[in-house]
Amino acid sequence: MLASGADYLVNSGLVTVYMSIRTRLAPWKVIRELRIGRLSEFLVSYLGLGVLGLALAILFLQVEWWSVPTFVAPLLFARQMFFRSRALEEAHKELQEREQVLKSLSNAMAEERQDERAQIAGYLHDDLAQILFRLSIQVDVAKRLLEKGETKETFEQLEKIRQSKQDTSDRIRALIRDLHRSPLGPKGLREALGSFTEEMGRDSGVTFHTDVQEVALPAPIALLVYHIAREGVTNALKHARASNFWITVGETPDHIELQLRDDGVGFDAAAPGPEGHFGMAMMRERAQVGGGTFDVQSAPGAGTTITVRFPTSLLQAAPPTPDSTVPPTAGTGRAHASPGTSGASGPAAEGSRESVRA
Repeated sequence: MLASGADYLVNSGLVTVYMSIRTRLAPWKVIRELRIGRLSEFLVSYLGLGVLGLALAILFLQVEWWSVPTFVAPLLFARQMFFRSRALEEAHKELQEREQVLKSLSNAMAEERQDERAQIAGYLHDDLAQILFRLSIQVDVAKRLLEKGETKETFEQLEKIRQSKQDTSDRIRALIRDLHRSPLGPKGLREALGSFTEEMGRDSGVTFHTDVQEVALPAPIALLVYHIAREGVTNALKHARASNFWITVGETPDHIELQLRDDGVGFDAAAPGPEGHFGMAMMRERAQVGGGTFDVQSAPGAGTTITVRFPTSLLQAAPPTPDSTVPPTAGTGRAHASPGTSGASGPAAEGSRESVRA
């Protein structure tokens, strides 16, 4: 019993000193955060350790040293089985979490697609339909003028028809550009993050610090970085109670690194997340979709640091050829540029298909 008590004091003391140095918390705060389970389970486990140590000592003294491995072997097998079962439980839990994340993403994509369809339908009804109706009336008027032999008035009406046709082409090109426009806009990741943090920090009282290096990112990776940073900012504003938030995007010899850091209340990164909150899981899923890694460092009272790294091999992706066709748009089928229009080859569309400078 005394040996078990001494072991517990030494163990708790070392853990307390280490965590106090690492998290810069007072030792008494660290002691309050030590989790030992229920008191009865704790006492039984340490009593069992004392009995086990006594049994091993007696076997070593009375039988011989080779009896100790014989006695310990079943314990090692039991330990392995315990860790295997624990790994299976964690894998099952992670699978359920991923299924929930995928379900949330699917619902979000369905809602976005429905909004896009409603927006396109409203645009076609309120804008293009009226122009086409006006064009139909102008054609009827030109036909009547031609039947009456009024050549001058017919040419004037044909000029109006040509202008209506040009208006229709311009509206269709504008619609195609809007469908292919990236949330990053033509100015890139730095301006998009700056605008977003400025908007979010306006009424939240949080000071945002952004440091985005000039890195030529493929458009899909730049979009993933933007969405991960946006999700991290949203989570911090909801839960961290931080005063400052840092967003850093840079390039190392092997990785493109996004770091999100706050000086908020922090949390236990090893503990399971709250039920019904999938922000962190969605950020991890987005990082894995882009072939990257996702790491969280946090402790109670020490803030949170999230680091996402994408391999620099992604920067070597070949740019699209000049004669590439317009990619398909979700929910609208495959869009093609007509011979008389420039399609999606304008500046607004280029930023959504080629590399976006941060």
